[in-house]
Amino acid sequence: MDLETRIHADSRPLTHADAFADDGPALDGSTDGSAGAACEDLPLGQRIEVLLLAADRPLGDARLVELLGLMPVVPTKPKRKTKTPTARQADVHDGATDTELAVAEDPAVAKARKHALGLLHDAINALNASYESTGRAFRIDAVASGWQVLTLPAFGPLLGRLRGERQQTRLSQAALETLAIVAYRQPLLRADLESIRGVACGEVLKSLMDRRLVRIVGRAEEVGRPMLYGTTKEFLRIFGIANLHDLPHGRDLKI
Repeated sequence: MDLETRIHADSRPLTHADAFADDGPALDGSTDGSAGAACEDLPLGQRIEVLLLAADRPLGDARLVELLGLMPVVPTKPKRKTKTPTARQADVHDGATDTELAVAEDPAVAKARKHALGLLHDAINALNASYESTGRAFRIDAVASGWQVLTLPAFGPLLGRLRGERQQTRLSQAALETLAIVAYRQPLLRADLESIRGVACGEVLKSLMDRRLVRIVGRAEEVGRPMLYGTTKEFLRIFGIANLHDLPHGRDLKI
């Protein structure tokens, strides 16, 4: 069955249980205990829609491929951890285990992963094309290293009326300035942050960490091993960007 047929065929609802789990293992073919793909006789596009509509946060490629069962199980041997990663390595891996990194290097798994991602991305592109051609008010967008169904920006004022103003979630000017510096200069020492702002940032930094917008990403290779700070996936989700490369450049900002 070709991709377009699989996307537009009839379907039945899928239970929501799996969609609320955290991003699971990497694309290594492992599952959460179930054998094979769930609802694999249903169209791929509609299965993707159901998962994204049911999830309360963006779902990454790895999690979607796992839930959809797009990869066969490929036996792998875990790679034993040999040393603690540096702050820069930890920032790049973003929580990936050594086993996941070793699996990603396996040629057989890499080939299966590439094929699975191709199916996934082709289906998402086909869905978005269908939404656009039929004048739908939403799209599947890349957010916080994952995918999420979002309404079009033009409907912002209307949704604002529905939800009302949320004063308690607004960041202060000091918090916004601090968050911007961390986002553009990460990984960043607190001393460097305070040097740029010209004021102490301890309380503001703590409030941003309490809001899960900033996190400790490692320690600097300096005397005392001071902590390095960076942004979180929650930061990407709230500001509606896929990754840090999507941050606007200085020339694009209005002063």
